[in-house]
Formats: sequence, C-alpha cells, structure tokens
Amino acid sequence: MSESLQTMTLADELDRVYAMVGGEQPEAVATEGTPSSVSRRPLDRVVTQFGLSDFERDLLLLCTGAALETRFLQACAIANGDDRASWPTFAMAMTQIDGAHWSALSRLHPLRYWRLVEEGPSQSLLQAPLKLDERILQYLLGVPSLDAVLEWLVRPLAAAEFNGLGEDARRIAAHWQRDSRRPAKPVVLLGSDPSAARRIFGEACGETDLLPFQLRAADLPTATIEREIAARHWTREAVLTGAALLLETSAADSAEVTAAAVAWVRSVQVPLAVLAEAGSAMEHVEGLPVRMAQPGPEDRKHLWLESLGAPGASLNGQLDRLVDAFRFDEGTIRLAALDVSSRQSAEDDGTLADALLQSCRDHARRPLEGLAQRIDPRARWEDMELPESQKETLRELMMHVRHRRRVNQDWGFSSRYARGTGLTALFAGPSGTGKTMAAEILAGELGLDLYQIDLAAIVSKYIGETEKNLKRVFDAAEQSGALLLFDEADALFGKRSEVKDSHDRYANLEVSYLLQRMESYSGIAILTTNMQRALDPAFLRRIRFIVQFPFPDEASRRQMWSRVFPSATPTEGLKPEQLAHLHVSGAVIRNIAMHAAYMAANDELPVRMSHIAAGVRTEYTKMDKILTPSETGGWI
Repeated sequence: MSESLQTMTLADELDRVYAMVGGEQPEAVATEGTPSSVSRRPLDRVVTQFGLSDFERDLLLLCTGAALETRFLQACAIANGDDRASWPTFAMAMTQIDGAHWSALSRLHPLRYWRLVEEGPSQSLLQAPLKLDERILQYLLGVPSLDAVLEWLVRPLAAAEFNGLGEDARRIAAHWQRDSRRPAKPVVLLGSDPSAARRIFGEACGETDLLPFQLRAADLPTATIEREIAARHWTREAVLTGAALLLETSAADSAEVTAAAVAWVRSVQVPLAVLAEAGSAMEHVEGLPVRMAQPGPEDRKHLWLESLGAPGASLNGQLDRLVDAFRFDEGTIRLAALDVSSRQSAEDDGTLADALLQSCRDHARRPLEGLAQRIDPRARWEDMELPESQKETLRELMMHVRHRRRVNQDWGFSSRYARGTGLTALFAGPSGTGKTMAAEILAGELGLDLYQIDLAAIVSKYIGETEKNLKRVFDAAEQSGALLLFDEADALFGKRSEVKDSHDRYANLEVSYLLQRMESYSGIAILTTNMQRALDPAFLRRIRFIVQFPFPDEASRRQMWSRVFPSATPTEGLKPEQLAHLHVSGAVIRNIAMHAAYMAANDELPVRMSHIAAGVRTEYTKMDKILTPSETGGWI
C-alpha cells in the first residue's frame, strides 16, 4: 500500500477485507456439493484462476470492502476528495494502490473481461463508480448461489441419476483429465436419448470431481451479444466452482437454434459435452465423439426391472413382450415405469401388466402425434370378405410379428443380419377392397396402435425437409412398436425417373432415402396401393409380404350386403342376393348403406330396398357410372 493511503485508514480496511475473504472458507458456509478439487481459499482461487496481478487483486478487495462495509465507503469518499463520491474508481486505485498498471483497465484483461468488477455510468472510465459483481461477492463469502445471468439458463443435474461408471463415461473423464491444463475440446455424445446422455455425463463428472449442469440449446439466446455474455459468465462460473456442462440439442432444432449452439460451443472454454443426434449439424462439431448405443433387448429388460422394482420380476413373459414391442430409450422406460407406479398399487400381476401396457402406449404415442393419424382398430375378421389364400397370408404375417423376438434375438438372426429385421407388407388392389380394414384387423389382433401417415405433414416443398420428417416418423415408430400404414403408398414410393432437372434429382433422392430407411427399419409397416406397377421395383425386395386384394365377386358382395347394417339398424325386405348384382367394392357398399340409413331415418321408416336404390343412384352419379339392367335386375 502507498503511504498516502495509510493516512486515510483505507489500508487497514483493505487488510481487514483480505482477512475476511482470503482465509480458509469455513465448513459451515461451503457450497453444498463443492468438489474437493475446488480451493477452499476463495480469494486465492480467483487470483490464480483468472491470473490477477497484485494490483488487480487489491482493486478487487477495494470493491469487496465497498460492498460490505459502510466505513469503507467513507474511506473511499476521503480518498476521492468528495463526500458524495463514496465509491471505488480506477482513478483512486491508480493513485492509492501500489503496483498500478494501465492494462488493468483493458477489456481484454481479467477484471473487465471476466466481469469481476462492473463500472457504472460516467463520462470517464477513470471516474466511473466500480462495483464488485454480485456472484463474485457471494463466492468470496462462501454463499451458495448461481450467477444471475445463468440461473434461468442452466440447471444442475441431480446426483441420484448417476449410479456407476461405464466405458463411455471413463473415456470422457480421461479426455477431461488429459486436457486439464488447456481448454478441452468438447465431447460430442452421438444419440437421441437425453436420459442416457445425462447419466453418462454425470458419471464422468463424478469421476473427475466436477459439478454437472445441463442446458437446452433451445434456451440459448440467439442474439450474439447476449449469448456471448452468457458464455463468458458460464466459463467464469465453471472455473470458480469446478463445473461441467451438458448442452442438449435436438434434430428438431431450428437453423437459428443450431447456429446459436455452435457459437456457444466455440465460446465456452471449460469441460463441455454436447448431445447431438446422428445426421444433425451438431454431429460435426469438432471434439471427442462418443457414440451412445441404443439399449438392446436385454438392456431394456434390465432397465424395466430396475425401474419397476420387485413387482416387475413377477411379469415374466409379459415383460418380454413389452421389451420387444416398445423399443424405448432409457429415459422413456423410466418415465413409463414411474407413471405406472404412481397410478397403481401393483398388487395384482394382471392389473400391473395392463397398466404397464397402457402406460407404454401413452408414451409411445407422443412422438407420432402431428406426423401421423392414429386409427382406433374396430374391424374384425368377420367384417372382411377375402379369399382364403389371402387370409392365410395375413395370418402368417401375424405369426412373424408374434415370434420375431424368438427368431431375431434368441435364435440370433439380428446379430447375424443387422438390416432387414423389420416387417414390411404391401397390400395391393383396387380402391375400396379392404386394404385399410385389413391393417385395422392386424393392429387389433396384435394389440398394436395403428398410425396412418399424414402425407400433408410429411411431404415438404423445401429440399431435405421431407427426408427429415420421414426420419422422425420412422424413429418414433421404431420406439413405439406401432404399426405404420402408408395409404396410397405410390405417392411416396413411386419409381425413380430419368433426371431432366433439379426437381427430378431431388425427387429421386427422396425415394433413395426411403429405400435405405426401409432396409434398416426394424418395426412394422404396411403399404397400400391400387397402382402396384407405379412402385419402384427396388422396394419389392424389401417387402416381406405382398397381399393382393381382388375386386369382390358376387358371392363376396352378397356376404357384405348381409352384414353391412349394424344389428341395431331397423331393416325391412332387404334382398342381399339382388344387391350382390351391383358391381361395386366393399367401400362403396358401405357408402350406399349409410346413405340409405339417413334416407330411412328421414322417412321415419326401416331401411328398405327403395332407400338403398336412392343410395345406389347417388353413388353411381358420384362415380360417373351408369347402372346396367343386369345390376338392377328389376328391383330399381
């Protein structure tokens, strides 16, 4: 200290502040969870980690004293020569503190770069009031807190999520320890399961005595200045407390969010991990790639048993069926199990299995909502008229679904053949012959959700967006165990054409992507078309079953007419053998029956042949088709 400072008693005050914050941090006020690697001498850690000179350290103490003691403010007023100027300034520090240097005022030097002190409004930097940053004051005093800039941005990860050290976590820990003396390159966790990423990240933090925090890319400020300020504050926080951050990104993030995430990664210079889905822009961030494997059947079963606790062990084969049907990631398994536990006592095994199945369905439906329309399967075998050979093919299809776990997992087909373990069927035939009804019957018999792909939500005029939407559909369907129905499949799976312009090239790219995705798809998909020849031949190799739906003959139409009206519908004098002469499909028969029912209701009469005749005329007019004498047979 200079001699003049001592005459104003400021030197004694600085020494007292140094004793207050420079000594060892008391156990009673130590931040909960602070790792052993963090120094218990807060002032010394600030000086060492941020490279403060003796002058900068004393200037920091000057601002600390002004934040804590009224007497200190009085001493500052004396030093400034103005009773109203009771605050520290750079001018006062330069004249009153030994070892002063002008570089301390630079934005590139620690005090201002790391925002350890903040200057108030003034026409002159030298005369601007200086204030110690609130987070730095709390850290020096040992008060548990989080930077105000970060408290709505980052969140601590609960230690309960970490229960061991896997190979991926060991690699990450070794990477951080190896690069401990210089800014480590980020770790890129390749996958789509945030829960697994948090567990691996937390295990690595536990191994390296780092406090784990998480941040969603969607929460990042997109404005450059705000984002850079937040990145600098996080780096400062991580240096002070010994913390690491998991940045969670998603393939659904907008281009603006992705750009902000990339910029954040470049700005942060402390241990950082990034969750990046395969195929996303974040996958190419420079760093240590760690590919998180999707849990296999045995892994999923272990997670279910661990999450359900003792009641799960009594499910036996029922749990195996759930494991096979719902290919959930770790986070979804834990959420579904928690949902069951919160709603049900689990005393009855049958009730537990039903509740678990419903919980799985609820969680499986969420990713598909908005991309596909869920159809409630109501059709039954007796509702469909189809030749016996086609019915036998459908039964064989169901047999493949029911026994795919045994063949693929127990008998080793999935380990021998990595691709083509999914089940794809093509239902081909004229419109209205029961293709969609057959898909309903299969879904109902197998106990699966049926989703009809909404082409309006999938197909986009923007290049690459259709493929992204299809990826979301297939990824969600593989996890959910749902049966995907691509109605009018020729719209998506049409033949590739000769490239004459850019539109042809990108259309061919969409078909090529579908070919690759169908090859690797491990779920169940049904394609329906009334133009089989319009499909690209390459799809046929990837389709396990092809079922032809012929136009119904007269005997089949007679059966359809005899069953078309619900049992509660009043009818009178209907003659299915005459109605069977109408050369129409099953869907048209249903439309005629519904129109006749409304006509009868309006007349307050049972449904009669006259009402059906009115329905026939309406449908034939709609189809621009002429009724022939052989069809009417004198009854119209």
